[in-house]
Amino acid sequence: MYSLHELIAMSERELAQLPYPARPAGLYEPIRYALGAGGKRIRPALVLMACNLFQEAVTAAKPAALAVEVFHNFTLLHDDIMDNADTRRGKPSVHKKWNDNTAILSGDAMLIYAYRLLAGCDEKSLPRLLTVFNEVAVGVCEGQQYDMDFEKRTDVSVAEYLRMIELKTAVLLAGALKLGAICGGGSDMATDLLYKYGISIGLAFQLQDDLLDTYADSDEFGKPVGGDILEGKKTFLLTNALARADEPARRSLLELLSDRTIVPAEKIARVRAIYDRLGIRELTEKAVAAYFADANLALDALEVAPDRLKPLRELTAELQGRRK
Repeated sequence: MYSLHELIAMSERELAQLPYPARPAGLYEPIRYALGAGGKRIRPALVLMACNLFQEAVTAAKPAALAVEVFHNFTLLHDDIMDNADTRRGKPSVHKKWNDNTAILSGDAMLIYAYRLLAGCDEKSLPRLLTVFNEVAVGVCEGQQYDMDFEKRTDVSVAEYLRMIELKTAVLLAGALKLGAICGGGSDMATDLLYKYGISIGLAFQLQDDLLDTYADSDEFGKPVGGDILEGKKTFLLTNALARADEPARRSLLELLSDRTIVPAEKIARVRAIYDRLGIRELTEKAVAAYFADANLALDALEVAPDRLKPLRELTAELQGRRK
């Protein structure tokens, strides 16, 4: 059995060895730059970890693991254009270092390369792998569209928000696990349970992000808190606050979020005070705990030796205890 950190290191080595052509440099240099910028590498590690549940060697899952990570980074290139983000992982984003057209085209090439990598999997499993990969890819695009749609709305429900983050964030984690399980020869029931586990940790992870952005210690968090409030971003906290507030409080919250004359620190403090009155922090913490509990229940139902689940249990505990 490999540990989570061994699988992350393995993923990093495999990504560094991907052979991209030297020319045209304007297409491939941004790809090397994006993939070399770091990242948690959780997604490819999940592919390998799921495979390792059912067999000792993870070689069969390496093409799928690389495909997932290249696909993930392709989405980041395009996301940064849509969000007009200047930085990614502490470095200039591709569209800022080069330009929008370069980021679009290099991202397109990364998507194609992701499918090329996936095609390196065992041909008997490839039809199932392609079905899962395609469903995940479309889901991520749907989630991004919902996210953009929500920017213009003040009536986004909690259920709509949860569906959006399930598509935008959780399905790729869940899909990574399902791909790995297929590569490892897991049963249909096992692959479905791992998918459920991935959805649960994905939702918990995003709700944690929402919570940390508002309530984390800024020194521990590694960046200023309150960015979501200043952007008026739809989060689990905001959608629940709007659902719980009476009409005067709801109107006051929306006016506060849209007021650009207020000093940022004051706006953050005032919105956080409204959240506190409505019990939003506690509500979110309970939701996060419930999703992690669902994740552990999915692992409990897997018919594999308990010691083989240790890396996934450790991952769940690590994510549950994160502070940044």
